[in-house]
Amino acid sequence: MTTEEIRVQLYDIIRYADDKKIEAIYTLLEDKPTEPYEWSEDVEFVAELDERYRRAVEGIDPTYSLDEVKAELNALKNKRSEIAK
Repeated sequence: MTTEEIRVQLYDIIRYADDKKIEAIYTLLEDKPTEPYEWSEDVEFVAELDERYRRAVEGIDPTYSLDEVKAELNALKNKRSEIAK
């Protein structure tokens, strides 16, 4: 399991936990020093970014310009407003 997957699972656990469990988790972690996350030092994360960049540059995965994204959002917004009428 990747660190990111663990973060997501922990977030879900904390989000749905009852008050007693939240207090227990906090007690466990409150005295632990935390270091800031340095994404540039996360070899797995950087490798994933490199792979995504390679796939985009080589045309394997589709990419969209900011103007294309804005145009699509505006089209969806206009379609939604037409439906609402």
